[in-house]
Amino acid sequence: MDFSSLVSAILLSLVLLFFVIHFYFHSTERGRYCNKISGPKSYPIIGNILDIIVSPEEFWDFLRRSTRDYYPIWKVWLGIWPVVNIHHPDDVEVLLSSTKNIRKSLVYDVIRPWMQDGLLLSTGEKWRSRRKILTPAFHFNNLKEHLNFMIEHTDRVINEIKSGANDGVIKEVLPLLTTFTLKTICESTMGVPIKGSDDDEDNYKESVHRIGEIFLYRGTRPWLMNNWIFGLTSKGREQSRLLKYLHGFSNKIIKERISYHEKTGGKYLNDSSSAASNSNSQSDDGTKRRRLAFLDILIAASKRELGVDRKGISEEVDTFVFEGHDTTATVLVFAVLLLAEHKDIQNRARTEIEEVLKESNGKMSMEAIQRFTYLECCIKEALRLYPSVPLVSRHIEEDLQLKHSFVPKGTIVNVLVFDTHRDPNFWPRPNIFDPNRFFLGRPEDRHPYSYIPFSAGPRNCIGQKFAMLEMKTFLAGLLYNFYLEPQEATEAVRIYSDLVIRPSSPVYVKFVPIIR
Repeated sequence: MDFSSLVSAILLSLVLLFFVIHFYFHSTERGRYCNKISGPKSYPIIGNILDIIVSPEEFWDFLRRSTRDYYPIWKVWLGIWPVVNIHHPDDVEVLLSSTKNIRKSLVYDVIRPWMQDGLLLSTGEKWRSRRKILTPAFHFNNLKEHLNFMIEHTDRVINEIKSGANDGVIKEVLPLLTTFTLKTICESTMGVPIKGSDDDEDNYKESVHRIGEIFLYRGTRPWLMNNWIFGLTSKGREQSRLLKYLHGFSNKIIKERISYHEKTGGKYLNDSSSAASNSNSQSDDGTKRRRLAFLDILIAASKRELGVDRKGISEEVDTFVFEGHDTTATVLVFAVLLLAEHKDIQNRARTEIEEVLKESNGKMSMEAIQRFTYLECCIKEALRLYPSVPLVSRHIEEDLQLKHSFVPKGTIVNVLVFDTHRDPNFWPRPNIFDPNRFFLGRPEDRHPYSYIPFSAGPRNCIGQKFAMLEMKTFLAGLLYNFYLEPQEATEAVRIYSDLVIRPSSPVYVKFVPIIR
């Protein structure tokens, strides 16, 4: 046999092998059931890879287009892995309310080098134990204490904007808001202010953005999922550099807080109930004692050997510093854009804020913020239109009977939150910004799983009350001090998603000071 014949035989054998592999996976029980679900055309072996290895904006459009064309459920093949996509509230309820199918899918594996086995990615008993340990960190009494930091950093942003032109200043919104949320989460829940130059803060935010792009790159190129192969690429080396910095940032926070407790002999690491009852007592240096912050609870659990070691502390801090600043900043970006664009809604929210704050001469308090009812509706409506986390993904460990299909175990199921929130069968005029949906409507009039900005069920967001308080505080301060003027229509802003939803280019708003 000559060389060319040998090559032809090898190529023919590979083609036959690929087709055997294709028909094997498609003929399994999982493959047969998933193929009963409609979806975009796929090809042997590669499946729908060609639909996915596109730009982030094109991938976003592909998801929206497919959801519209294959309502209410559709599937794609990532090579030999079937992925089912749902957004109908009846199907979403079945999945998210399950206490069995709580394991995150391999979609999240690309971020595991960063967040490891923190609350976002862990499962089983580890997740249940950590969730139980950390829940007291977001008790109402702790939120009241965090409010002081939210107000302080809101005032700093207001003063920064006011340092511009008296007749108004145009600012890029995202950097302004990520600065606010990063400083707030570090000083409140971590108990550690960001010290030193602004370079640390800016480098952290830039690293989050860059590594998010790399995770998106890996997630849409499945042959780079292998960590060893990916590590040899230029992006793999960049990821290693960024991870080193991100872990260093969180470790610096942890070391500083541990050092504080070592200097005080650990006597303030009591349980959260004791901390709450003694919150007005004085520490040895004469300062008012704080209730246990999120990080303090982790350190205390480590001391008491409750299943949280030094690595566990790092996992949760990495998870919450990221989730606590990036997701909230994203919601605030779109809330500011929407309020700037809709002057009538902005004025109504401002009128409510002014009526409440005139009783305290403009000073914010927990009681005042709780009375910002219409402002909260504005935030909820912004979250409906632009949920910061537009997709939730699970690995199905037990057969799942949805309303619209049967999904066998071993399948990946994505909940497309963005599309759930814009389903015209549950939201009239779904693309219109209308806070009255929440102000006039009653929750019982809506499907409980038609609105899930903080996910739902046993794995819902542990910090959602903290986030809502932070957003209300900031927006109330902003509207009390400025008129917001749009620079472009929010609907025209191109969107993509890496770890969270993002504008694909910088967005700006004009802030015009209110003179009282």
